[in-house]
Amino acid sequence: MTMLGIETSCDETAAAVLDGEGHVLANVISSQQTVHERFGGVVPELASRAHIQNVDHVTRQALDAAGLTWPDLGAIAVTQGPGLAGALLVGISYAKSLAYALGIPLVGVSHLEGHIASAWIDRPSFPRTCVVLIASGGHTHLFHAREHGGFQLMGRTIDDAAGEAFDKGAQMLGLGYPGGPLIDAAARKGSPTAVRFPRSRVRTGQLDFSFSGLKTALLYHLQSMDQQAIARQQADLAAGYQEAIVDVLVRQTFAAVRQAGVSALAVVGGVSANSRLRARLTERAGKEGIELGLPVLSYCTDNAAMIAAAGQRALEQGRLASFECEAMPNYALPASSGGGTMRRRS
Repeated sequence: MTMLGIETSCDETAAAVLDGEGHVLANVISSQQTVHERFGGVVPELASRAHIQNVDHVTRQALDAAGLTWPDLGAIAVTQGPGLAGALLVGISYAKSLAYALGIPLVGVSHLEGHIASAWIDRPSFPRTCVVLIASGGHTHLFHAREHGGFQLMGRTIDDAAGEAFDKGAQMLGLGYPGGPLIDAAARKGSPTAVRFPRSRVRTGQLDFSFSGLKTALLYHLQSMDQQAIARQQADLAAGYQEAIVDVLVRQTFAAVRQAGVSALAVVGGVSANSRLRARLTERAGKEGIELGLPVLSYCTDNAAMIAAAGQRALEQGRLASFECEAMPNYALPASSGGGTMRRRS
């Protein structure tokens, strides 16, 4: 079936169309960066308003780009959670109304499930049995994915997500918002060894993450400096801070690969667009003989192509949503996807 995907979980209004074989026919994203950047982060009410204004226009753009009309659609997939409640509600309400009017199936998918699906959009032959790292503004999770579906949780952040650490670090360094791309750019002009920040280790779970202590370390370091010194060393500070995040992500991820006993690793989510992380992962995977899956940059950040791809897999598994389905801000992964929901390996 031709699948329309709709994504409104946070601050990107997105729509995409995939054909029955999973090829992306259109992938349209409307960014809200200019709406939120003066606040240094996403304002939920403003995000919801922007989604209301944009969702129909973005969806029609996607249809036009795909060269299709409404009757050509076979099913609709929409992000049901996790995310901002008001933002999710906009997308779900719109998707339900379309599905009802067109008389076609509706699929509700997890945003995490979408990020995982992004690993196969442009590489459908990538192994389905692998370790998946999701690293984004709201999530840092390690999963063991299996061939026939199902994701077993191996580790997760116990406080801040990696993307949030990038955003907060960029604010402290005076770089602006969103922080990930700005720290990445600044760090290319600096040395990752000029300023060393701590690498976290979590006792509660050997594959868990923690980034709150790193943020505190940066704050204290900056408080010991005057503004002129910060300006002079901004690139080195950004490089050192980024390196601390990347070190932990790489260390924990390859530990998970060893523990799961797999030979493939997929890294997805907005943080997977970071150039330093991609370089380190590529180098380590090459040394250890691990097949590495990194989505193209357009599928790393929030997009609807990944939601449509996850929707197609859910549809194959018979997971349909009713017209009474609701937004689920704390949604993790669907229990019916096989293998259980968010279970940790012992």
